[in-house]
Amino acid sequence: MAKDILGDAGLHFDELNKLRVLDPEVTQQTTELKEECKDFVDKIGQFQKIVGGLIELVDQLAKEAENEKMKAIGARNLLKSIAKQREAQQQQLQALIAEKKMQLERYRVEYEALCKVEAEQNEFIDQFIFQK
Repeated sequence: MAKDILGDAGLHFDELNKLRVLDPEVTQQTTELKEECKDFVDKIGQFQKIVGGLIELVDQLAKEAENEKMKAIGARNLLKSIAKQREAQQQQLQALIAEKKMQLERYRVEYEALCKVEAEQNEFIDQFIFQK
């Protein structure tokens, strides 16, 4: 009966017969909640560590991807410059070929002219020899 009167006043005895303000059942629930909160905080800490590791990994992969992208851009630019160099070299060679063809044509015309002169001189020599 004294327990009921104290219980109505908000006072309770625990298992060690100490006077408490909270009901032992509420105290137990509070303790359980405290432990669950601690477990939750520990799990959140582990989650943050895992997420932090994942973020670091993603950042590292992003840097590597950016490096590979830069390498690819550099290789593409190098390829373009090589193609331009080859095109320029091809144009130079075509110009040289055209120049050599013109020179060949000049030599051919000169050769034909010299052959004509030789034929005329041989004819002149033959006529000169037959006249004597």
